[in-house]
Amino acid sequence: MEYRKLGNTDLDVSLICLGTMTWGQQNTEAEGHEQMDYALERGINFFDTAEMYSIPPMAETQGSTEKIIGSWFKKSSNRDKVILASKVAGRGRMNWIRGSETKLDRENIEKAVEESLKRLQTDYIDLYQLHWPDRPINLFGGGLGYRHIENETVAISETLGVLNDLVKEGKIRYVGLSNETSWGLSEYLKSSELSDLPRVVSIQNAYNLLNRTYEQGLSEFFYRSSVGLLAYSPLAQGYLTGKYLDGARPEGARTTLFERGLRYETKHAEKAIRAYVNYAKEREIDPSIFANAFVNSREFVTSNIIGATNMDQLKLAIDSYEVKLTEEDFKTIEKIHYQCPNPCP
Repeated sequence: MEYRKLGNTDLDVSLICLGTMTWGQQNTEAEGHEQMDYALERGINFFDTAEMYSIPPMAETQGSTEKIIGSWFKKSSNRDKVILASKVAGRGRMNWIRGSETKLDRENIEKAVEESLKRLQTDYIDLYQLHWPDRPINLFGGGLGYRHIENETVAISETLGVLNDLVKEGKIRYVGLSNETSWGLSEYLKSSELSDLPRVVSIQNAYNLLNRTYEQGLSEFFYRSSVGLLAYSPLAQGYLTGKYLDGARPEGARTTLFERGLRYETKHAEKAIRAYVNYAKEREIDPSIFANAFVNSREFVTSNIIGATNMDQLKLAIDSYEVKLTEEDFKTIEKIHYQCPNPCP
């Protein structure tokens, strides 16, 4: 396994990060334990979860993923072998999470941390991330461009102040962002420098062959500010495997069950997916490995967050770190990209 430095910390995280959001919904506790056992055997030392998981979010399953990780920690005594990342939900109306509107203020963050620690059966979280901003922005397939909406917002300095106290208390070690913009990241960095508050060490945003918008404004922060990308959705919710082409609905697949991947079913997306899948097959590389290998190849990516609902998918995802794309592969990727740039931002 390859390891990369997490921001400006002393932590070396595996290039492949084990995503966990299906545990408690599409996967049982036993299956989650099996995935963690196997990942650890393959050299993965980085797990990512969130208080909101499993996905899709609902009151009945909220927190179930953290509970599965917690029961594995208790069973295996492997907490010290894992760099654990979790997230606090940003502002929203999922009032089942903490009994009221979620905000990134002191009351909410402190409660979120305490409840996550109980579910995870641990005393600390290595990387605590803000799942999405407190302010309203385009999220989760909202398209390109910023549309300003005046709204009450918790100040970034206030949020960092709460996180600073949690670091001092030893409940979290480092701070990260998720689903954030270049303006937001720069404001967090500025606030931490001005007030000697915890510095953001990573940002977790979507990044894949169908959505490379991260490159346009955020990738530079890796080189100038030591903030790398934790890339999620490297397979574009499974669409880059080709399994949904021509409207197919495989049994047990996420879009089949929950209809959550429809933004990847545009005319331009279908064309791009088919081109990437066909090229990978010409190269005799599994399309999922090809898509993951592309994400792995990016210098600004600290870790690629993979997810699987069965062991075969997990093995393929982990195997991707051993595949190195050629210059000809990158030329073909760029050709396809420029013919149909970012069809699913």
